[in-house]
Amino acid sequence: MEGSATRRETLSDYIDQPGVYPAGRLDRDSEGLLLLTDDGRLQARIAEPKHKMPKTYWAQVEGEPDEATLDRLRRGIGLKDGKTRPAEVARMAEPDIWARTPPVRFRKTVPDCWIKLTIREGKNRQVRRMTAAVGHPTLRLVRASIGEWQLGDLAPGAWREA
Repeated sequence: MEGSATRRETLSDYIDQPGVYPAGRLDRDSEGLLLLTDDGRLQARIAEPKHKMPKTYWAQVEGEPDEATLDRLRRGIGLKDGKTRPAEVARMAEPDIWARTPPVRFRKTVPDCWIKLTIREGKNRQVRRMTAAVGHPTLRLVRASIGEWQLGDLAPGAWREA
């Protein structure tokens, strides 16, 4: 319909399970693991920063950060809302995952690479802001794990009971 806003997909477009709610969130441009639970205590343990539950992300970044840059991420980055806690950071091979829709823009003259980051807090768009702050903006961001729960080979829109 001309002039009307396009409807955004929601969790209910994929999951027909009443009474479960997300523990944490993913921003609109991010992909990957989202935990659903009907246990309020577990939801709080996962989502509340005070519990410092590790969350691991695979980030495709613009450029190829050197070790000094990765060390900056490891020590924590000063952002407008405060310094991030230290992160675990390493280069990684491109993960064997689904194609992104829409695809990440490809620029022949600008290399990119993948890094794996594990954080223990959840500032708004934190990983994206951290990589941008060190000069390597995130092109694609996939959450691979939350605590003991792993994305594994789970496809977009699919789910499994744990």
